[in-house]
Amino acid sequence: MAKKSTKKEKGKETVCNDVNCPIHGTLPTRGIVLEGVVTSDKMNSTVIVQRNYLIKSKKYNRYKSSKSRIPAHNPPCINAKIGDDVRIMECRKLSKTVSFVVTEKL
Repeated sequence: MAKKSTKKEKGKETVCNDVNCPIHGTLPTRGIVLEGVVTSDKMNSTVIVQRNYLIKSKKYNRYKSSKSRIPAHNPPCINAKIGDDVRIMECRKLSKTVSFVVTEKL
């Protein structure tokens, strides 16, 4: 069972009873740790995190900017919104597309 804990943020109390929370639940994290910006929070307890990075072209010896959009589980105790910088970590598959979880806001 997941532990119930409260977290005070600016006068509000939020109860995290999510089993898939890496802090209060039983979801183990492993492997890849990434940072990015939340670009969409329209799904239930899932956000889209966008990473911008550079790729070097061998032919032209220059850098090309690229991006990747990663769906990640958003626990209620973190509650990331659009525009937040977040750190995500790899976990087991939670759905067809989600295999990352938001661990903290930066």
